[in-house]
Amino acid sequence: MTSFDAKKLKSLAEKNFEEAWFEGGKLIKKEGRVFELAPKGKAHPLFELIERVRKTLLGLGLTEAIVPVLVDKREVYAQYGDEAPVILDRVFFLAGLERPDIGIGKSKLQQIQKAVTGFRDVEKLQEVFRRYKKGKIASDDLLEVMTAELGIKEVEAGRLLSLFSELKELKPVPIDLTLRSHTTAGWFGLLKEIQHREPLPIQLFTVGPKFRREQSLDESHLYESWTASLVVMADEMTLEDGEHIVRKVLSKLGFEGVKLVVKKATSKYYAPGMEMEVFVKHPKTGELLEVGDAGFYSPVALANYGMSKPVFNLGVGLERMLMIETGESDIRELVFPHIYKRAEFSDTELAEMIKLERSPVSGDGMKIAEAIVRTAEKHADVPSPCEFKAYEGTVGGKKVVVKVVEPESETKLVGPAGFNSVKVYERNVVGVPPKGWEKDEFLGAVREKGVPTKIDFMHAFAALAAAEIEEAAEKGKETVRVQVKNIKLPSDINIKLDEVAQRYITDNKKRIDLRGPFFTTVVAEFRQ
Repeated sequence: MTSFDAKKLKSLAEKNFEEAWFEGGKLIKKEGRVFELAPKGKAHPLFELIERVRKTLLGLGLTEAIVPVLVDKREVYAQYGDEAPVILDRVFFLAGLERPDIGIGKSKLQQIQKAVTGFRDVEKLQEVFRRYKKGKIASDDLLEVMTAELGIKEVEAGRLLSLFSELKELKPVPIDLTLRSHTTAGWFGLLKEIQHREPLPIQLFTVGPKFRREQSLDESHLYESWTASLVVMADEMTLEDGEHIVRKVLSKLGFEGVKLVVKKATSKYYAPGMEMEVFVKHPKTGELLEVGDAGFYSPVALANYGMSKPVFNLGVGLERMLMIETGESDIRELVFPHIYKRAEFSDTELAEMIKLERSPVSGDGMKIAEAIVRTAEKHADVPSPCEFKAYEGTVGGKKVVVKVVEPESETKLVGPAGFNSVKVYERNVVGVPPKGWEKDEFLGAVREKGVPTKIDFMHAFAALAAAEIEEAAEKGKETVRVQVKNIKLPSDINIKLDEVAQRYITDNKKRIDLRGPFFTTVVAEFRQ
């Protein structure tokens, strides 16, 4: 599939989504092998840290568990008591859509018959809608049921649904389920069950997201973040034991200089005076930074779940730890670099984004390109008019003679920019001549320090000429002439930059300077 006209498709979708959706499907090829995965794999640093944390906690003797992400608000009251309303103020409540009663009057029937020519199965359609209302048809199965039972096409089913404003005007209705804002919210219910299934001590950990309705999203706040949380339930355990666990875990993860500070205002799910903020020393600045929270769960909260043994908890914010390790100051750029962080490319990476626009595809075509380059190199400075045979053989099953020519007088076979090489220097893309311009400091730096692309103007031109000759042979032409004079743009010499590279270079006020007098011509004659 080649690039499609996004503006045209978007405009069509605004007028008629179903038609645009159907037409869009035609743009995608079904057959042929034209793509392989590129070796571009790169892990996200957050998940590298997650994996390191998992291995560390497993190595310390903890068992991994999956803690529920959906938490009923009643759980929050059981854990926080009178503080619950304040906590619930910063959680996300879930909501659902109540399925509507859908009626079909005379005017609606006329619209249906106009949208789907010849449609008559109104009673069947009403029966489908009734089953949908009662929950007997899943939302994502509705279109499939309509096409199967009404005998209409998928695009027609979509067109029918678009006629009913009852479906478009649905509004979410809140329910009592929330997205957990603390991993602790899910630990209580899990511990309630597991206390009767496993002998003490129970040592569990989980790594997962939590969600918080922050007042603003900025360099230190996101709606979702990742936490490593562990709980230990034992017959007997002291706060000193808990502090030892915290220091041991963080030490294994490479964080020293741990400081534990008892919070002045204790969260109600912790026992009074038993909640501690966890600080570590930044390895570069020496500054103490908060990375987590720890303490003993309140016996009152545990009793609400039928538990009578002490439970110690540690929760560590992984993004905060990663910011310390990487030196990143904006959590948005750390977690969502593709959205918030400006793209950065090295000269080497940019060099890899510079390619030939056209190249020969056959073995004979490649030989022709190589022969053109050899001939040009050998006779570049020969005064014109002149011509030199570069290749005699076959291409596409046809005999061909390929010449490099310069018919005009008082010049040379190849122009001054004929062998300029393409290099990248300080994010600039430059065509630099192999010699000359010694007084130009910038060109001298490009020539000496620039990252080569393995592309020069003559090789790019030869590839273009060979591709044109292959195409001419396929079309049955008798002759083909390929000429490049003054180069002003990369496309003039068969060179293309990836769109990403072009945007990056332009945004950073760098330049793409592939110019120069090339003045080289190739002529191919096909013979019987």
